[in-house]
Amino acid sequence: MWTVDFHCGELMSTLFPERIPNWIAGRAECSALFFDKRSPVNGAVICHVSRSQSDTVARAVESALQAQPAWAQTPAVKRGDMLFGLCDLLAANKQTMAKLVAAETGKSVKDAMGETDAAIALGRFMAGEGQRLYGKTTTSAVAGRTVMTVRQPVGVAGLIIAANTPVANIAWKFFPALICGNTVVVKAAEDTPLSAWFFGDCCSRVGIPAGAWQIVQGIGHEAGAALVDDSRVDLISFTGSSAVGRRIAAVAGERLARLSMELGGKNPLLVCDDADLEQAVRWSVLSAFSNAGQRCAAASRIIVMPAVYDLFKEKFLSATAKLKLGPDDGHDLGPVINARQLQTMLMAVAAARDEGAVVLSGGQRAGGVLGKGFFMQPTVLENVSPQSAISKTELFGPVVCLYKADDYEHALELANDCPYGLTASIHTRSLQRSMLFTQRIKAGVASVNGGTHGSEPHMPFGGFKQSGNGSREPGSEALDVYTELKNIVININV
Repeated sequence: MWTVDFHCGELMSTLFPERIPNWIAGRAECSALFFDKRSPVNGAVICHVSRSQSDTVARAVESALQAQPAWAQTPAVKRGDMLFGLCDLLAANKQTMAKLVAAETGKSVKDAMGETDAAIALGRFMAGEGQRLYGKTTTSAVAGRTVMTVRQPVGVAGLIIAANTPVANIAWKFFPALICGNTVVVKAAEDTPLSAWFFGDCCSRVGIPAGAWQIVQGIGHEAGAALVDDSRVDLISFTGSSAVGRRIAAVAGERLARLSMELGGKNPLLVCDDADLEQAVRWSVLSAFSNAGQRCAAASRIIVMPAVYDLFKEKFLSATAKLKLGPDDGHDLGPVINARQLQTMLMAVAAARDEGAVVLSGGQRAGGVLGKGFFMQPTVLENVSPQSAISKTELFGPVVCLYKADDYEHALELANDCPYGLTASIHTRSLQRSMLFTQRIKAGVASVNGGTHGSEPHMPFGGFKQSGNGSREPGSEALDVYTELKNIVININV
């Protein structure tokens, strides 16, 4: 049985320092100012985090700028060897990393271990891209001419990380940026400073050149904004909300900096009248509530055809009622990341109820021993208008709405009636329905008889509409984000 102080005092004295530093030019250094990091499990302060200001960010950028030419001239295969070494060190220390992720997010160590393994797998895939930074040679219409393309680094990359899966999110951007010859300044998520600090510690021990990487702690509108504002940063890769993404695009667009943005989602999961309902319920529960619903790819809109709506609802509510809330391996979902996020969800549910929505399950902050933490009960609503705010707004928590569709066409219409287009899933035994869905759904990822979540290192991820700006990470498609393509023309006198 977990105790209230599980993620607090015991870990502070053994796994991480009381004051969490930045990493600049290979050295750990604290800022003059700090902010408190609170445990999502019990609200207690677990550490004090460097509150970096614009001058600290500027030094980090300068360090990256000075190191970039030498890093770019390092052969890509050798860069890959160094990154493989980092992956090996992360693997040797994955128990520690998982405990840190659990401490700062409130998720179970088991789930944090899965996230750490995913980060290592992605790192190894991207390290291997050092042997595959392919260009092409092709024919020319001009006699005596050879034409080819090569990939070259963009320069200094500013990487702004989300807190939901912190170590995986760092790996998602860090490894492709470095393998392509860029140097990086990582802006750690303010709610997850520990995993970023330990990732930097591993970098410092494995011998990646000082200056090729920096990790800056701080608050978004201070440290993150300073990174976006800096004209020496050639590329910004951001994962977060669409609202913040628009502000970043406006600032970076003034200097035509390259942008890669993976933004919000309000993802649909369609259940057809010929679906395997047991599988549809299982995947719906996982997609809606795993990681406490804190996934850009979470299923927050479940659209069900009328013939199976009542039976699906009964099974789904039954499965939801069995979920165990808490931070240990025997629990199904933990807290949301902070008090502000919890309050946003509670207000959204209250507003939906005022508009006529029916709360079928949850809808409240968890009480009892969980009451000091930021635990939201798994929440299911129905009788929600497709045009209401809760149907259009990403909440990033364990809140899902059920919708009854008239038929398949109406279900597809409801699925696409959203400002986002990140992921989507359909459950059906019909090949025709499956194929039509994958072709017509306006989303970057389309799944058949599975969940709305679950990316793989070698596959691209990104969305349509307000879910991004068209870029794709990871997969080999990430190379298009982190490299410039140069066309080379060689004329030979004949």
